[in-house]
Amino acid sequence: MLPVREEIMKIATFKTSRSGGKGGQNVNKVSSKVELVINIVDAPFFNPEEKALLSERLGHRIDQEGNLHVVSQEDRSQLLNKEKTIVKLLHLLKVALHVDKKRKPTRIPGAVVRKRLEDKQTRSFKKANRKKPQLDY
Repeated sequence: MLPVREEIMKIATFKTSRSGGKGGQNVNKVSSKVELVINIVDAPFFNPEEKALLSERLGHRIDQEGNLHVVSQEDRSQLLNKEKTIVKLLHLLKVALHVDKKRKPTRIPGAVVRKRLEDKQTRSFKKANRKKPQLDY
């Protein structure tokens, strides 16, 4: 079950810093880069199975303390970057918690098999008619 925005805001911590890259003087004086840090283990809205699944699938993004870091520095506005980190986090959680349905093996219908064999026969007959006739003496 995905958490709601308000639940994330309660337990998440936001760190701001100056973002790099283009932007001229604005980059040097405004802390617009936002890093969202959330501890998956301490999150009250995940059950133990979901926590295990998240730590397995997002293991490369989680540090030693069990914190998940999401960073955004695309916009010049700190507020927009904060919103983008929340959206990114929700997307990460949605993808990580998604469980694929188990595939049910099915038989190939008889009509499909017959059609394929008929097509092969037709193709074979067409190619056989392209050859020069053999003369028997």
